[in-house]
Amino acid sequence: MMTTTDTTAPERRRRRGTYAKTEATRQAILDAALEVFSQSGYRAGSLRDIATRVGMSEAGLLHHFRNKSALLEAVLEERDARARALVPIESEDGTDVLRGLIELASHNASTPGVVELYTTLSAEATASDHPAHGYFVRRYEYTRGNIERSFRVLRDEGRLRHGMTPRRAAIMAVALMDGLQVQWLLDRDALDMAAELQAMFASFVDIEWSPRTREEPSS
Repeated sequence: MMTTTDTTAPERRRRRGTYAKTEATRQAILDAALEVFSQSGYRAGSLRDIATRVGMSEAGLLHHFRNKSALLEAVLEERDARARALVPIESEDGTDVLRGLIELASHNASTPGVVELYTTLSAEATASDHPAHGYFVRRYEYTRGNIERSFRVLRDEGRLRHGMTPRRAAIMAVALMDGLQVQWLLDRDALDMAAELQAMFASFVDIEWSPRTREEPSS
């Protein structure tokens, strides 16, 4: 009986290996870019510096990201992906979303470079020709919409205090988070971002905070 050799399995393994290597390289570039942009800012941070950190040429980096603007947007999306690991922003449980936002504020205090990058870029991106302008427009719309939905759920549960609307609560929440970051960057001993955010939520939402709130620092 004649047999034939199946060459498809080795080919599939080769393709999977190539894909995994490409994804690992892409992730290494994103990690390096986040560090460089956080330390030097977007405008001063160079592709050459990022490429050097991952042991490749600038041309090799551009094989994965067509230009600096595309890399910046990927870095910002990577930051959002990490944030979503802490905040179940699309959850139908309004309480869980608010607790996650407080947890995120606590986490951000451990990554000052990333917070500074985000804060600086969000201000610069108000210019319509900034490479991150579209990203921030979409991000604010997405964030406000999901937080508003969470407050709407809380309102329907009878937990939103009289006189507060879900829309206004969402706008205030986003404004406070961003404003706290600026104040904290200017003087990190002046305030506790997570504690202030929790205090604001407690002023117009009736929620038991203990299950997911941050641990108080030891004295």
